Amino acid sequence: MSKLTKNQKLAQGKIEAGKAYSLKEAAALVKEITTTKFDASVDVDVRLGVDPRKANQMVRGVVSLPHGTGKQIRVLALCTPDKEAEAKEAGADYVGLDEYIDKIKGGWTDIDVIITMPSIMGKIGALGRVLGPRGLMPNPKSGTVTNEIGQAVKDVKQGKIDFKVDKTGIVHTSVGKVSFSADQIRENAREFISTLLKLKPSAAKGTYIKSIYLSSTMSPGIKIDPKSVEEN
Repeated sequence: MSKLTKNQKLAQGKIEAGKAYSLKEAAALVKEITTTKFDASVDVDVRLGVDPRKANQMVRGVVSLPHGTGKQIRVLALCTPDKEAEAKEAGADYVGLDEYIDKIKGGWTDIDVIITMPSIMGKIGALGRVLGPRGLMPNPKSGTVTNEIGQAVKDVKQGKIDFKVDKTGIVHTSVGKVSFSADQIRENAREFISTLLKLKPSAAKGTYIKSIYLSSTMSPGIKIDPKSVEEN
């Protein structure tokens, strides 16, 4: 087991063992305990009381973060020629169709999100082996398969994120950067957790939100009291 660095020990010392912090306290504390020289991401991990192996307990959705993610999201719009201008105006980084399908077949995946149209999904299905493992496959449920190409691109660029519970029952996502204000971190995290609450499957029994932790890249996790999420 590796030894803690001096900064890691200082960060651990600022977190009270066993304490569940309010979301407001945690948003301020995560900035205080982060010592990376780069602008670290702020992440939320929520353990849910669901069995993801059962289709009726799968939790998946999208949320638009009020203050965005702080990340530069590279968007590829795979669309018909009549939609190309709309995609470009909305801010898509790459726009086209067959030439990009060929690039992806060759292993190119230097993108974060792919947005496409229902009429094109037949062509994209063949890319499943490349896109699937990287979480890049467009999906109507996440709003990335639509005829409203321009609006979908704008939504993603402004902070719309797609999430789903993993096989261990945890939903993990980034809700900003350490350079954000504590209020921006809190408001983004609250929007994400509130969306999770709305998606509670009717088949899920017992406690739905089992635990919430807030952390930044390389920082320890801060336990959050779920009851504090809606507090101002």
